[in-house]
Amino acid sequence: MNKNKELNNLIHKFPLILQMIEPTNVLWINPNLNKNLRNDVSITFDEVIEAEERLKRFAPFIELAFPETKNSKGIIESDLKEIHEMKKFMEGVGGITIPGKIMQKCDYALPISGSIKARGGIYEVLKHAEKLAIEHGLLSIDENYAKLFTEEMKHFYSKYKIAVGSTGNLGLSIGIMGASLGFKVTVHMSQDAKEWKKKLLRSKGVEVIEYENDYSLAVEEGRKQAANDPMCHFVDDENSKDLFAGYAVSSLRVKEQLQEQNIAVDEEHPLFVYLPCGVGGGPGGVAYGLKEIYGSHVHIFFGEPIQSPCMLLGMMTGLHDEISVNDIGLTNITEADGLAVGRPSKFVGKLMEEILSGCYTVEDKFLFKSLRAMYEQEHIFMEPSAHAGVYGPIILLSKGSKYLSDNNLNYKMQNATHLIWSTGGNMVPEEQRQYYLSKEIEN
Repeated sequence: MNKNKELNNLIHKFPLILQMIEPTNVLWINPNLNKNLRNDVSITFDEVIEAEERLKRFAPFIELAFPETKNSKGIIESDLKEIHEMKKFMEGVGGITIPGKIMQKCDYALPISGSIKARGGIYEVLKHAEKLAIEHGLLSIDENYAKLFTEEMKHFYSKYKIAVGSTGNLGLSIGIMGASLGFKVTVHMSQDAKEWKKKLLRSKGVEVIEYENDYSLAVEEGRKQAANDPMCHFVDDENSKDLFAGYAVSSLRVKEQLQEQNIAVDEEHPLFVYLPCGVGGGPGGVAYGLKEIYGSHVHIFFGEPIQSPCMLLGMMTGLHDEISVNDIGLTNITEADGLAVGRPSKFVGKLMEEILSGCYTVEDKFLFKSLRAMYEQEHIFMEPSAHAGVYGPIILLSKGSKYLSDNNLNYKMQNATHLIWSTGGNMVPEEQRQYYLSKEIEN
């Protein structure tokens, strides 16, 4: 961008940018929200159902390779639970009353890699592993995939490589699953990635390449290096349909969980979902799946750090990956490492144009206040980035009155379910947990 002139033009067209620059917490409502999905989307729900079936085929292997999944018989899933005490905290912080239920999707406790990335990242690795084994006559989809848990198959996969660019959690899911199968895995990590995540990956035999720049450069460098190696599969966090489909599988699981708990989602019982957002793949997949299932009865919001609102900026301006938060003077510096992304995925942003109800920003200071409250009140530890979801109901009920009235929701709020998607946490080492719990942070 030609800095001053183009920024002034943007501010003229989108006055909300002035508040973002201050910076202060903002709520952006998507003017393109449509009750029905477009027919020309680049992914179909059949691909999500196919992903669910593939994960079921791999369940016997996963159960053997990761004994912590024994109780779930190799299915990687998290609980859905009500958080009564946290609701009181949120009401106190916001000076509001939150009508309806506050539920939490407990992806902080997902087995294997401890975050929402355990779905998409692991799914793409497994799909690639299946393709290679079938192509070489070592597997058919009718067989028991437990056969992949052998030294013979590890030796086979050791001839192949997988690479990914990551701020942390996607790298963990790709690295842990890739290494367990036998792949040589390289994770290109940005400056935001936490040291403990790099250390854990290296302990699994994963090569970690560090960059002094942000997430976008790490992805770009990883993409370039993989392009020159025919034996290397690059997991493209910005553009991968397989990642997206893996994330979207969660919508099928949530539907079952809501039904099991007799929680209705319909015209009189709206569902509000709040998802922390980095480049957009994880929350985008969840949003796509839920919108396909529930249509106009679900209202989805992405939460981003006050210095890294890349999806909000890209969607609001319609520029998607052609604009960075740095272009409006923001730093892209946040303790929420998984959300430290300056430029969003165009693939996801375009898909979200008629799905997403809105985006909001949240200060790091709130993330740590929420982190301590969640730990003290609910005995749950979630890493800072996961708490971007907690702020969703607070800002919606504080600043979203027009959205609620325009969508005829005011009188239905007593029947609403607010679903906070907690995206990561249980892999965080104890020393790092104590640091987070004792941290005082100013913006």
